[in-house]
Amino acid sequence: MVVRHPGATLVALVDTDPTLTQALATEFPGVPLYSALSEYLTAGPEADVLTIATPNYQHAPQAIAGLQAGLHVVIEKPMALRKTDAQAIVHAAWQMNRLVFGVMQNRYSPPAAWLKQIYEAGTLGQIYLVQLNCFWNRDARYYRPGGWRGTQAQDGGTLFTQFSHFVDLLYWVFGDITNISARFRDFNHQNLTEFEDSGLVTFDLVRGGSGTLQYSTAVWDRNLESSLTVVAEHGSLRLGGQYLDKVEYCHLRDYHLPALPPTNPANNYGAYQGSAANHVQVIENVVDTIQNRSCATTNALEGLKVVEIIERIYSLRQPPTSD
Repeated sequence: MVVRHPGATLVALVDTDPTLTQALATEFPGVPLYSALSEYLTAGPEADVLTIATPNYQHAPQAIAGLQAGLHVVIEKPMALRKTDAQAIVHAAWQMNRLVFGVMQNRYSPPAAWLKQIYEAGTLGQIYLVQLNCFWNRDARYYRPGGWRGTQAQDGGTLFTQFSHFVDLLYWVFGDITNISARFRDFNHQNLTEFEDSGLVTFDLVRGGSGTLQYSTAVWDRNLESSLTVVAEHGSLRLGGQYLDKVEYCHLRDYHLPALPPTNPANNYGAYQGSAANHVQVIENVVDTIQNRSCATTNALEGLKVVEIIERIYSLRQPPTSD
């Protein structure tokens, strides 16, 4: 994405995996390669931005190291696995007067942006109910033995790795939540992960209304859907598809749904798929913000808030039950 952007230059690559660095050297000839972030920060070519797309537990320490070296940072979801670590990132950014960008690609989905717009315009009126469903497939093709995925310490849990950008969408549009209750289940991941594969979360919205978040990675073979349904004073709507890529229902008082721009296709990782491929807009936003043409779409405080919400949900987690 960086190479493709006309306003950005890829100046270095850092990875600890020698197999991957060989592939990167072939794909990006002439770009310096480093086997450790500390090695790059000590001797590498000068950069403006450090992009962190590493296992979850490394996000916070690597972001702080980059900030302390004077770099802006882009952090793949989740920003951190603990609120205290996210707070340390925010503090380092303030101390160094640098920017932190969170990768929360759902914000670039045209249906999601439309929902944010009509919510803020008051078109929906009072919010009654919000239902968020995330039903994905993540099986042995994804959770491979010996890797960081599926471990409690390094992965953190299903909400962090798979669905934090949906928690972000909930917060971005509707605000904070309170009065949380939750149930967690482990249906078919007992031999794959150290945490739940499914959860049922209920909550109240601080601004009024109630909601549910139902999620699972136990879906057989392929992703089923991501959907967001809203029942409000002035009507109802539903965003659906596998990746919130379409408005499936809209019936609002004195309102006609406009034509929305097309949604990008899903990221295809071979055996499994991820959310809509909106990362190009992430890089666009980083370049525009640093060149003072825009502001960060997802800032450090919002990233911190998502970590805090997930931490509050997971504070209710006991060892998951299974059938």
